Amino acid sequence: MTMLTTNSISANLSINSPGAKTNGEDMDRTAFLKLFTTQLQNQNPLDPVKNEAFVAQLAQFSQLEATTKMADSLDTMASTAQADRLLQGAALIGKRVSAPDGTAELVDGANISSIITIPNGADKINVDVYDAAGNKISTRAMGRQMPGEVNISWDGTNNLGERQDPGRYKIVASISSMGQVTQMPITTPNTVTSVTYSAAQNDLILELEDGSTVALSKVNSAYR
Repeated sequence: MTMLTTNSISANLSINSPGAKTNGEDMDRTAFLKLFTTQLQNQNPLDPVKNEAFVAQLAQFSQLEATTKMADSLDTMASTAQADRLLQGAALIGKRVSAPDGTAELVDGANISSIITIPNGADKINVDVYDAAGNKISTRAMGRQMPGEVNISWDGTNNLGERQDPGRYKIVASISSMGQVTQMPITTPNTVTSVTYSAAQNDLILELEDGSTVALSKVNSAYR
């Protein structure tokens, strides 16, 4: 019978994370235990495993167990966090949310209005309205504005004064201040119709009533 010495086995003893493939040098927990047990069963009685080597291998095993438990705990925490986020997102279905780059809803007999904050004031503000096809249908100019809150509104008519059909429109306020132009989308609440999880973005993706989508992390506010 061929005897397995401490040195011959210990030289190949390298522990990988659980699930790793055995390739002759690295091994997973099962392979480690099998080799460790085989070593004890076949040790040379004239040259038994030295205490130092035995303790070192036990330390390796303890380290492997600790790493395995830590990995399992992290997996559990990640799964729990993802489940909690899905529940959070599911609670938004049927509710209305506002998010950057969203749209504003025009309804019969009402205008669209919103309040924006301009800390440095503005030399002028242009309010551009785009339809669902991306066509600019209305442009309104506002003069100099003082720092603070400014009411931005659209009466629902195009540049010809024609009332537009109810629906969702994109409204952008272009703020000119100290030689710089900043664009700020004007949005109104949009109803959430479904929620999915995106592994690529590591975020929940909300699908809105107008067909657009937005990441949950970008939602500014939610309404009943």
